[in-house]
Amino acid sequence: MVDNDQVTKTISLEAYGIKNAQVKYQLSSEQLHQETLEKGQGLEASSGALAVNTGEFTGRSPKDRFIVKDAITEDRVWWGNINIPFDVDKFDALYNRVVDYLSEKEVYVRDCYACADPNYQLNIRVVNEYPWSNLFAYNMFLRPEQKDLVNFNPEWLIVNAPGFMADPERDGTRQHNFAILNFTKKIAIIGGTGYTGEIKKGIFSALNFILPVFKNTLPMHCSANVGEDGDTAIFFGLSGTGKTTLSADPNRKLIGDDEHGWTEENTVFNFEGGCYAKVINLSEENEPDIYRAIKPGAILENVIMDDKGEVDFADVSITQNTRVSYPLDHIDNIQVPSIGRNPKNIFFLTADAFGVLPPISKLTPGQAAYHFISGYTAKVAGTEAGIDEPVPSFSACFGAPFMPLHPTVYAEMLSEKMQKSGVNVWLVNTGWTGGPYGVGSRMKLKYTRAMITAAMDGSLEEANKDNYHVHSVFGVHQPRTCPNVPTSVLSPRQTWNNDEGYYKTAQKLADSFKENFKKFEEYASEAILSGGPLV
Repeated sequence: MVDNDQVTKTISLEAYGIKNAQVKYQLSSEQLHQETLEKGQGLEASSGALAVNTGEFTGRSPKDRFIVKDAITEDRVWWGNINIPFDVDKFDALYNRVVDYLSEKEVYVRDCYACADPNYQLNIRVVNEYPWSNLFAYNMFLRPEQKDLVNFNPEWLIVNAPGFMADPERDGTRQHNFAILNFTKKIAIIGGTGYTGEIKKGIFSALNFILPVFKNTLPMHCSANVGEDGDTAIFFGLSGTGKTTLSADPNRKLIGDDEHGWTEENTVFNFEGGCYAKVINLSEENEPDIYRAIKPGAILENVIMDDKGEVDFADVSITQNTRVSYPLDHIDNIQVPSIGRNPKNIFFLTADAFGVLPPISKLTPGQAAYHFISGYTAKVAGTEAGIDEPVPSFSACFGAPFMPLHPTVYAEMLSEKMQKSGVNVWLVNTGWTGGPYGVGSRMKLKYTRAMITAAMDGSLEEANKDNYHVHSVFGVHQPRTCPNVPTSVLSPRQTWNNDEGYYKTAQKLADSFKENFKKFEEYASEAILSGGPLV
């Protein structure tokens, strides 16, 4: 890691159109922490972490994310309500207004990079209006050594100006906030929002285009870890399904918790240099790694603290999306560098609030592609206004808001890599058992951990061999037995003790899968289509 106190290089931003700015380059984590406190933009928690409020926006704003439509993107991007086109001339005009806004100001500049594998390294220069936004970039991107900064050549530029408010009529945005990618100029501009997640997700979205199109590498919204034998496991899952929790295994080294690439050489590399975790209801008992990572250098977002700096992680009066960012080395058991080889198991995590999917099941290649494209989990009553029963939620590739290409492009790459590597793919329900939300109960974490451990060490396969039960609605292969898990837990139908209610609910969920998949049918192969529900 670079010793920032020894960085003496100075840079000019004139080439970017930012004139006469007071540039604070490559400040240390401690310096950025202190500047935030001095400017009254944050407070120090009792743990020593920095606590900030991101303002109006406490999460991403998907309807305000745009991609410039030009010669590179026009025929490649899957345009629609996820990838919204932005005019080239409008981008240029808005960019000029943003850099004019930052001119004459104090700005924070950081040179960093994404992708832990040197063969895929993407050099980035981040220009921030606020010191705590720059500290987020320090935490989340990979940090060059000092010697690498001497001749550092940034390929992508991120310009982050939370205080700049767009004029929709003049600028072509939907409202005053925006996050726009320009693949020709290799620039991301973010304005009108202090939510730091837009910074990392901008580069993630860029890599989701660059890696498959130009590098034949599959980008993945997933966590990953590696065992003592060098076997890599990959965990896909939407928010609330246990992706971060289940990949933090004391017996395995963490590669990363959110964004990875899978190469032609059958390696898996982390895009990032840090973690960005939810902290709602955080406790040391349930999430020890995350809890202990909250120390000097970490940034807490939108949490409530008392006058002694003690955080109430159960208080969601600002948002349920309370977060912490911290460098990866705040976690003890990590893989250095953040690269794994020999992927052996993939887990699709879903919190099925209908309680009908098995707690673990094995997928065929066609089923794996189908469930990957579907990206299913469920919202439960109380999480959003107006929701009083479980609602299916689908996000293609378990990360639709960040995927510029058509989901089947990623799914076909995944299928190809699965077949070449002989990887096993498992669907894991971390949601409800014994009935839907409100009737049944949440699957016990100790059982889910035991099932995942058995899948990874081969004992699940050994115990079942050709004795899997084929689910009559979803067609997935349910194991009949698993070490350290009661047999009764493995059959969702049996846990209900109400066959009619179970099958009625299972059919309802299957219909939701089929309805959601209609928009992909014309692009999907027969093998993928065959992976859907049986009835």
